[in-house]
Amino acid sequence: MNDKKINELNGWLKTTGADVAYISNPATIAYFSGFKSEPHERVLALFVAPGKDPFLFTPALEVEEAKNSGWPFDIIGYLDSEDPWAKICQELNSRYEVSSLALEKNDLSVERYEALKWFLPKTDFSLDVTPVIQKMQLTKTASEIDTLLEAGNWADVAFEVGFAAIKEGVSEMEIVAEIEYELKKRGVSHMSFDTTVLAGANAASPHGVPGDRKVTANELVLFDLGVIWKGYCSDATRTVAYKEPTALQRKIYDIVLEAELAAQAAVKPGITAGELDKIARDVITGYGYGDYFNHRLGHGIGTTVHEFPSLITGNDLVIEEGMCFSIEPGIYLPDQVGVRIEDCIYVTADGCVPFTKTAKELLILS
Repeated sequence: MNDKKINELNGWLKTTGADVAYISNPATIAYFSGFKSEPHERVLALFVAPGKDPFLFTPALEVEEAKNSGWPFDIIGYLDSEDPWAKICQELNSRYEVSSLALEKNDLSVERYEALKWFLPKTDFSLDVTPVIQKMQLTKTASEIDTLLEAGNWADVAFEVGFAAIKEGVSEMEIVAEIEYELKKRGVSHMSFDTTVLAGANAASPHGVPGDRKVTANELVLFDLGVIWKGYCSDATRTVAYKEPTALQRKIYDIVLEAELAAQAAVKPGITAGELDKIARDVITGYGYGDYFNHRLGHGIGTTVHEFPSLITGNDLVIEEGMCFSIEPGIYLPDQVGVRIEDCIYVTADGCVPFTKTAKELLILS
């Protein structure tokens, strides 16, 4: 359990006058409570109130796991045959005054919001706890950074396995399978997102899906991957060549690398998120490929793979020491070539350090 963060949340509740915070996102619940779960369609919740003990609300089949997680307060379970909202509201009314309930508004579905309104018709739901949580997660502790570095090391292992699996005629999905199989054998139970391996023109789709496309000579192969390690995520991208790349492939690669290195070199406390995006974007635009860099420069990372903030031109958020985020410029020429190079980094007093160490110079595999 993260006592410090729960105390911060209680402080915010006191300041705003809210009676209770309803935490609904499983990743956020894990961040505060230490209990990690994917409830699927069932209801998982954490309720926090200043001056009172918090409690977890879980499906009945997960109560024992929640107890084993080290959570020291009450755990209320519900059966599939029970109405979870009726039970939640019964617990809330028996424990707290609930005239104001702060919600995670970036997570809660309309259906669940309406269920709460039905059972708590006189309660004010106007307060949004999301920005407070985002601010808490924005700056990582030394311990969190150490864990993120470990997760980054496993991403480096995944790259090593993936690069070794490339050969003539192997499919994208076969390479994905090799990476995930080897990592599971070594104790990594979950990737932080679906591993992406895209060969040739398939890599020109920034969010392409691996399939039966086979690797052939003289093309690039893009790897985008990460793991979950001790509750924290890694996320990194490398693009490599299978046999000698074409002049166009090498040109696009060199431009993206220049943009990635320029942005990474500019990271320091005091610069803004938008300025970092602009630095990378200006490099790519200067070579005439600005229209083909069609996504933000990066995103925060921590207990989830995509956290606040978003690094995009116009974002005036000032970068501070301890923040962690990705730097991932790319160029995607439809039906021709796609290149992305990505590291997640943490901000130091005078620069930044990447969580992944795999070399970024163009690797040519034969």
